[in-house]
Amino acid sequence: MDEFYSNGKLLLTSEYVVLDGIECIALPTKFGQSLEVNKNQLNVINWESYDYRNHLWFREKYIINKNKTLLYIGDKNDISDTLLKIFNSIFKLNKSLLSDNFGYDFISKLSFSKNWGLGSSSTLINNLANWAKVDAYKLLKLTFGGSGYDIACAKYDKPIQFSNLKNKISVKEVNFDPVFKENIFFIYLGEKQNTREGIEKYRSRNNDLIHEIKKEFIHINQSILKTKDIKEFEKYLTKHELLISKLVGLNTVKEELFKDYSKGAIKSLGAWGGDFILATGSKKDMEYFLKKDYKIIFEYSQLIK
Repeated sequence: MDEFYSNGKLLLTSEYVVLDGIECIALPTKFGQSLEVNKNQLNVINWESYDYRNHLWFREKYIINKNKTLLYIGDKNDISDTLLKIFNSIFKLNKSLLSDNFGYDFISKLSFSKNWGLGSSSTLINNLANWAKVDAYKLLKLTFGGSGYDIACAKYDKPIQFSNLKNKISVKEVNFDPVFKENIFFIYLGEKQNTREGIEKYRSRNNDLIHEIKKEFIHINQSILKTKDIKEFEKYLTKHELLISKLVGLNTVKEELFKDYSKGAIKSLGAWGGDFILATGSKKDMEYFLKKDYKIIFEYSQLIK
């Protein structure tokens, strides 16, 4: 039996613009996804996915054809199609995997809700890449696409600074352990955001403004890593939100949902419109969000590695 594990992720800075090679700060989470793999003699691939409550939510069987391609025998569905695409991409990257006459049994388990946007896809890709001994960034490119910062988070156990300029990956561990982290909270908005749709919307704007304000993002990232003052941190988060708002043509999440929150800053994390936000304030200040029926709130130390 082989076992693999990958961390979930949160993107602290440079959402969208990371696609244009600008460095981002990303945070691996304490939640992730595990993968158990066993060989079988049946020449099939059996797949089972379990959620964070250990409930089986997806099962599929793929038959390995004589020409070493896969077919599944269940009713056509998007999840089975996506997994089939991932496997076919893996076999392109490592042609020797199906050279022997045996198959595999896979058991995948999430330790977080797949609706939270913490990286159910990236942790899956990284686990499968590790099993298949292929480049996870190449596998991501062949399947879901994106910058690859989430793959880096899957691999690293500390906050990172990541960039992918002209397909050249750069990952550096950074010392992001704010002295004011007891004033940082992560709040789930209750809507799973489609990252690919967000990327397509950003790309469709063909925005030349990014090249003009690149230095501002670099300055914000450097300042966020250095500051020991919560007010400065909040100032940079707010500035970052306004820059992204201008680039994507959307109101900030504070303008849309939390105009009357006055205790600290609010920042979107990743694709705008869903998943998690960051809010600063005291534990008591989080009652504001609870009263608005946002029940899933994590303290920094509960969520971030």
